[in-house]
Amino acid sequence: MRYYKHLYVAEGLRKKEKIIRKLNNNKLQMNIHVITLANNEKNQLEIYHSMVFLQPNFPHDDLFVVGLAKGYEDAVEMVEEIAQEVYNKTKGADIRSYILEREQEE
Repeated sequence: MRYYKHLYVAEGLRKKEKIIRKLNNNKLQMNIHVITLANNEKNQLEIYHSMVFLQPNFPHDDLFVVGLAKGYEDAVEMVEEIAQEVYNKTKGADIRSYILEREQEE
């Protein structure tokens, strides 16, 4: 998994590095949801419960993580906030392009 350098993290989550370390080491995290760019370029974002990464054949190496949330509802709210930010900055709805362009900056 790769992580967005401007990673969105829900307010209730504190130890971002610890969560990332557990995700990378396939450790159980009951309440964590991961927001990624969709693998299908026709779609924008996907929300996964962190437990799906524990499946042995789940292809998580190709995922680009853009957000971490505590619970599904927080994840949906975060997606709404990301979409609103993209619209406010670009007057469009191309979340994928916005995130990839910001990743290339600096």
